[in-house]
Amino acid sequence: MRIVIAGGHGRIALRLERLLAARGYEVAGIIRDPEQGADLREAGAEPVLCDLESASVEHVAGILHGADVAVFAAGAGPGSGAGRKETVDRGAAVLFADAAERARVRRFLMVSSMGADPRHEGDEVFDVYLRAKGEADEYLRTRLGLEWTVLRPGTLTDDPGTGLVRLEAHTGPGRVPRDDVAAVLAELVDTPATAGLTLELVSGSTPVSVAVKDVAGN
Repeated sequence: MRIVIAGGHGRIALRLERLLAARGYEVAGIIRDPEQGADLREAGAEPVLCDLESASVEHVAGILHGADVAVFAAGAGPGSGAGRKETVDRGAAVLFADAAERARVRRFLMVSSMGADPRHEGDEVFDVYLRAKGEADEYLRTRLGLEWTVLRPGTLTDDPGTGLVRLEAHTGPGRVPRDDVAAVLAELVDTPATAGLTLELVSGSTPVSVAVKDVAGN
């Protein structure tokens, strides 16, 4: 299985790359900075240089050609302004979905955010972020050629993962280690029966593999 991850040097993506490579999968991570390539190789992933803010759909579809799964884990980052929330968190996500559909990649995982809502109000940067993520999620749901799953983690932490989560359509606010987000994504890669679901994720009491199986097909 070949998996291509947008935002390949992100803190969730690097964790996910290690997990998928350990399972024997062929993993590629899209990055903008060639100096990040060594970190991806250390994680077991092939670095692919591409700027999703300026690339064409055709170019990204070429990168995705032959992939079994596309994962959008890119983000403008906490220090970015409202403009890049639009160009990365919405624009790049839309581009990646279009490219995946064009490349005939069936499975698509979107790393979104709890509270994402295309109708979210407000003009602060975080308001723009939640609106951009919501618009990207809403657009993905219209892509009939994709078997998509949207994952909306709560507040992300760098605490060690526990492997115990709460994964439901609506969990309410909470925190979750990036380790556990990556572990859930790895299970979602292997669970296509979760296609069509938008899932919230926080720390909980259910083992990751059980939590994913419980929601599969619902």
